[in-house]
Amino acid sequence: MILSASRLAALVRKETRQMLRDRSNLTVGLLLPVVMVLLFGYGLSFDVTDARIAVVMEDNSAATASAVSGLAGSDYLRPIWTTSMVEAEALIRAGEADAILRVPAGFTRDVVSGRAELQLILNGVDPNSAQAIEGYASGAIQMALAHIADRQGNPEGTGVTVVQRIWFNEANTSTWFLVPGLIVLVMTLIGAFLTSLLIAREWERGTLESLFVTPVRPLELVLAKLAPYVAVGALDLVLCLLAAKFLFDVPMRGSLALVVLSSLLYLVVSLSLGLVISCATRNQFAASQVALLASFMPALMLSGFVFDLRNVPVVVQVIGDLLPATHFMGLLKTLFMAGDYWPQVLRANAILTGYAVLLIWLARRMLAKSLD
Repeated sequence: MILSASRLAALVRKETRQMLRDRSNLTVGLLLPVVMVLLFGYGLSFDVTDARIAVVMEDNSAATASAVSGLAGSDYLRPIWTTSMVEAEALIRAGEADAILRVPAGFTRDVVSGRAELQLILNGVDPNSAQAIEGYASGAIQMALAHIADRQGNPEGTGVTVVQRIWFNEANTSTWFLVPGLIVLVMTLIGAFLTSLLIAREWERGTLESLFVTPVRPLELVLAKLAPYVAVGALDLVLCLLAAKFLFDVPMRGSLALVVLSSLLYLVVSLSLGLVISCATRNQFAASQVALLASFMPALMLSGFVFDLRNVPVVVQVIGDLLPATHFMGLLKTLFMAGDYWPQVLRANAILTGYAVLLIWLARRMLAKSLD
């Protein structure tokens, strides 16, 4: 078979012009790599920086101050000085501290006898971060203790040991950390992707115009579009919760009712976002690609699913805080592993409710009865 250069050139020109006319396809081809590079380059970081350690000084002396002095000198740790274990526990439950270093009463006396102990309590919700913080804190403490031993002329060291405990994830397994996050990703995926095609499909088929001559109101149309997929999402949620309990043995320390209600609220947010995307694009292919870029990928990379958002640049942190998935991710992990912490429950659900109202209003506005 002999190729014709002229025919091949004509076909290439034809395909090039068709590609340039299809702006949605061209946008995805050019924008998707840029977004992926930025997300993975700036958003993906497994380093732990500025880890917050609540320090409880139950023995105030020069020896105790010297023993914990290494924390302040570390570039990776930020000590928070507290007055009691009650205050420190409140900080770690609120997510405002990543660990607790407790200097028990009688520490100075025990140093003299060679049997002194420091207690290091780690927030085990994220096992990778907890392991890194344990290494940084233990290293800083041991360095400070080595300096004390040098000043005392004791080559054998001070004899101080660091006793470690892990809260919220006694098994120290990443499964407990990942499974609640996977539920968030499932809710995001089925929500945004399923409804992102609805309005676009009807625009392409021309069936939406026929609804404009009926008494149907835009809000009624939006709610009708959402209702069946809320039922589908609820079924998926049940399957996810059953898998978490019976397949992966993930504990649920919070209220099951709160988990279900919060998940359904986030599902409405995700479905509404898909509707807005569908109304804006009016093209199924473009809608599916925009849904990928605007919902699933940010939820995967910037919601705290894989790593702590505090370890990324400030701009990326701001973008992450704007995502509904970020607030739902933190809430669901807290409900599963730490229990019902009501300040976070109320705050996260209030934010999700605001997103749901806003997105439903936008979808209603974009479905106004008009033919462009």
